[in-house]
Amino acid sequence: MKPTREWNQRARLLVLEFAVIVPALALITVGIIHLRSLGHDKTVEAAMERDLQQELLLTDKQMTSKLFELGAEVRSDFPQPGPDAPKALQSILTQYPYAAHLFLYDQQAGTMIASRPGRMGDPDFRQEREKLSASVSSWLPIEGKELVEKLWKMDKQEGRPFMFDYSWAPRGDRKLYQAILVFPLKNLPTNRVTIGGIAFDADYTKEDFFPSALNFMADCPANRSPDNNESNRPALMLHARREPEALATSNNWDGGKPEVEHTMEAGFPGLVLAAKYHGTSVHALSSHFLKTSYLILTCLSAFMIGGIVLSYRSVSKEVALAKLKSDFVSNVSHELRTPLSLIRLYAETLEMGRLSHPDKYQEYYCIIRKESERLTTLINNILDFSKIEAGKKAYDFHDTDLAELVRTTLDSYRYQIEQSGFALEESIEDGLPMIRADREAIARSLLNLVNNAVKYSTSEKSLSVKLYRRNGSVNMDVIDHGIGIDRSEQSKIFEKFYRASDPLVHNTKGSGLGLSLVRHVVDAHGGKVWVESTPGKGSKFSIELPINTNSMSAKAGSPS
Repeated sequence: MKPTREWNQRARLLVLEFAVIVPALALITVGIIHLRSLGHDKTVEAAMERDLQQELLLTDKQMTSKLFELGAEVRSDFPQPGPDAPKALQSILTQYPYAAHLFLYDQQAGTMIASRPGRMGDPDFRQEREKLSASVSSWLPIEGKELVEKLWKMDKQEGRPFMFDYSWAPRGDRKLYQAILVFPLKNLPTNRVTIGGIAFDADYTKEDFFPSALNFMADCPANRSPDNNESNRPALMLHARREPEALATSNNWDGGKPEVEHTMEAGFPGLVLAAKYHGTSVHALSSHFLKTSYLILTCLSAFMIGGIVLSYRSVSKEVALAKLKSDFVSNVSHELRTPLSLIRLYAETLEMGRLSHPDKYQEYYCIIRKESERLTTLINNILDFSKIEAGKKAYDFHDTDLAELVRTTLDSYRYQIEQSGFALEESIEDGLPMIRADREAIARSLLNLVNNAVKYSTSEKSLSVKLYRRNGSVNMDVIDHGIGIDRSEQSKIFEKFYRASDPLVHNTKGSGLGLSLVRHVVDAHGGKVWVESTPGKGSKFSIELPINTNSMSAKAGSPS
């Protein structure tokens, strides 16, 4: 029956562990498979590239909106067609320095172009004006009516009656991008073919407009990491279509090949926005993410496995403790039943007067006394253990003559020792100092050690108790020649309920409390207790009590 109960406990423990381990392993496995799929399908890289593409779309929108604002400022001051229009156009150029040329086309009045007069001495600038004049003069008379209708339609639908165009302005051996914005004039009939336009200063767009727009988007708070790490921020670049050379870059652009590109159609036709991460690449960031994820998963797995191992050990310990408590109850029940049965048996015999010889009376009285003492010892141990577990055990410390205490205790128990066939050797050093101790607790500890020596000795029934001074302490040794204790169990025998694995121990009834009580008593006195033992040769239990103890009152009420 007992093995079956133990197996059922182990089976329940295994079921509990599997209930934790299987989901944990499933989570770890799913995590690993997911990370491997991310790496294999380049999902992380694709997500980062989408983020960069979104950044480029926002940049395009921001730059277009800014150009709309500049164009709206100029349009609000644009003059009506008439003789004063050229002078008004020159005034606008003075007011808005980002405008290089203004033009006004009217189907009735013709085409007017105004350029910044201070730059007309520059051959490149004059060539730029001539190119613009030729383009406007040839384009608007042909497509002007259709263009006006389209612009007013855009105004009605979007609230922005602007159309973009561009040209490449010569600057020595290179060319600069020149944005051109056309719009219908205000306060004129919508069916009148009148169109105004602004050609932005190519030097302004290159040196000011483009860099400021790119830096604004690269440095915006949405693109900043909590630790302000540059490598986590996108770097932006602008170049002409089919021309990889940069027209403008953000300050954090460090060269190299862009990761993603976006062709600008609405606001800046002919240009391409490009982006990458500063000082790194999408592939490197993806690899770092996957490595970090694997590391985190490994750490979490280690913690989970460690938790499972600790849980298993804790539950195993609880199961073992429950078994020890069950054995304790069984042993204590037997220990209580045996002396009670003997006391009752011999008391009934005496009461009925069936004894014929006076010596028998004395023998029965002696047995009743011995069993009652045994019962008292057991009950005292149980009560002490109960107080210790509840944290209510207190000790009464007084100056104590330990030599006299040991002699008195051994004398009271000497008869039982000798009746059990043991030879008791007592060795007490002279002149031992007084110590602060609880007499009853120390006496009970000594009796527990002596009782164990008697119970667990078989053939060689020899017992010796030594009391002597060593350095700043008084030592007490209880030496027997019994079954001994295996080295692996010597540190466990002072635990509550623990009983050694030797068959003789299990065949001898006991509560498993004696040595744990001894340890608690010694600890409360500021001392130490240990055992030296060899299986089959015997054991020596040693108690060391300090002569000067300054913390008795603090330890007196502390639980084990």
